[in-house]
Amino acid sequence: MAGPKGKKKNARTSNAPPMKKQKRVFTVQKEAEKEELLSDLDVSDEPENLEESDLEEQEIYSDSDMSSGGDDPLSKDILAGSDDEEEVTDEGSDSDSDSDDDDIEGKSRAIDEKNAQDILEAEAELQLNIKEESDEFRLPTAEELEEEALRPPDLSSIERRIKEIVRVLSNFKSLRQEGVTRKDYVDQLKIDLSSYYGYNEFLIEALVEMFPVVELMELIEAFEKPRPICLRTNTLKTRRRDLAGVLLNRGVNLDPLGKWSKVGLIVYDSQVPIGATPEYMAGHYMLQSASSFLPVMALAPHEKERIVDMAAAPGGKTTYIAALMKNTGILYANEMKESRLNSLTANLHRMGVTNTIVSNYDGRELPKVFGSNSVDRVLLDAPCSGTGVISKDESVKTSKSEIDIQNCAHLQKQLILAAIDMVDANSKSGGYIVYSTCSIMVAENEAIIDYALKKRDVKLVPCGIDFGNPGFIRFRGNRFHTTLNKTRRFYPHVNNMDGFFVAKLKKMSNLKQARPQLENLGEVEEEATELVENNEENKAEVDYQKHQKKKAVPKEVKKPNTPKIEKPIVVKEKREKRKRPSREEIARIREEKRLALRQSKRNAKTETGGEE
Repeated sequence: MAGPKGKKKNARTSNAPPMKKQKRVFTVQKEAEKEELLSDLDVSDEPENLEESDLEEQEIYSDSDMSSGGDDPLSKDILAGSDDEEEVTDEGSDSDSDSDDDDIEGKSRAIDEKNAQDILEAEAELQLNIKEESDEFRLPTAEELEEEALRPPDLSSIERRIKEIVRVLSNFKSLRQEGVTRKDYVDQLKIDLSSYYGYNEFLIEALVEMFPVVELMELIEAFEKPRPICLRTNTLKTRRRDLAGVLLNRGVNLDPLGKWSKVGLIVYDSQVPIGATPEYMAGHYMLQSASSFLPVMALAPHEKERIVDMAAAPGGKTTYIAALMKNTGILYANEMKESRLNSLTANLHRMGVTNTIVSNYDGRELPKVFGSNSVDRVLLDAPCSGTGVISKDESVKTSKSEIDIQNCAHLQKQLILAAIDMVDANSKSGGYIVYSTCSIMVAENEAIIDYALKKRDVKLVPCGIDFGNPGFIRFRGNRFHTTLNKTRRFYPHVNNMDGFFVAKLKKMSNLKQARPQLENLGEVEEEATELVENNEENKAEVDYQKHQKKKAVPKEVKKPNTPKIEKPIVVKEKREKRKRPSREEIARIREEKRLALRQSKRNAKTETGGEE
């Protein structure tokens, strides 16, 4: 049996073309014979005759194959039969596949047409609903509001009403309801925002006054979401590239924070606790929000300087300053609350900081402790209301009031004056003060800087930060100094970081413009008061001399019967008002006089010493 099988394969490959020709001839003959037989036979005998004719044809077909097959007629017969079956099955499968393809294409075409029709109908229905809603929306009446107050709050209806009011206010002229003012819409919006998001009346009113309605909604929605986790690389111990590689191997998904920071990393997710890795324990990085990078970047500390951080705990900004100073110079880290000193010192040790002195004083007392005009730079991250970090502390929504803002502002004014008094204006590389808060209230930001500009001889300089919104020059009824546009505001809905404010001041001279209400007066204040008193005495002497001259002039004796002589009319020229010197000129003159007074005292001392 093995022999014939092998021959079958060879015979099929060698005699395949002749068998195909022979098959075609016999099929034609077969069809002709079938037609003749069908025409001759009756209907009743048709199946039997067809079977006989088929048998005869098979015999003829097999005989012809045997006569033309050569050595192995059986293999050729088998091959012929297999070819016939293949042709029939191929033709049947081709026809079936064509019909199936046509059916599938038709069905898919019908499905696509139906989907397209559904989309068009949905869009038309949506537009119709929008039109109906825009036409049907009306502010609720007082009776409806009273009924709504008695029921549990329906958050879905409140949310829909908020969206409708925002839409109307964004295009008030065309969408307003007749007889309803903008104030009515805004008042209803405040009520709905307070009930839906949980803000108290004071805070929601302050936000509504500060932002347009569309931006207000973006800000409030951003406060509901947490800010991304950020790391700051400790350049005293490692590089950002090396730290990122190690953390990626530990299963931390992270990216560089942005082009504006060379040490920041943003963490998306982590398979390990990001605050308990060996790298964290070794001080290779610090968990720190992106917004707290900004004050240190604005301060731009240099090596071998004397710098004060007035509110240092928990140490994120302090360790960043120390890293930029490369552990040179002296850094004073002050913290008023004793309970926070433990975290501050722990982070300083963990991060490898060695140039820092930790102190526990009230920031307002620091000029007495460190001395006036004694340091190069000061960072004041002032305590504030925390209205920029609501995503971290939601209690701010209800706990803050107008009195809290006023108390914070009063403390901030005292702290910024103390910070300015500590800085030496004659520093070769410094003379800068950076003021920052995690608040978005104008009373805690622009108003404080404007107060400092009026009370001390300082000016605003650019922060060195390319992004962020400029500070307010005017707000409601307040008008601030025109240079306040150099300050920077950061919002969560714009910059994806906590709400923050940063301002950078440059101290122009060590002279104070106004006499402080303190008992200890400095040397500059004493000299300024002496100058004022001398000017008043000189003015009094001049007035006295003029009065004496008027008395010395004898009165003319009127002679009787003397004709009156008309005096010629003399037009007096208007005296030009003397221009007041600028602040810079006054400061320069005072400084020159102070130096001259010191020099005269030194000369007097040397003369007395020589005589002795």
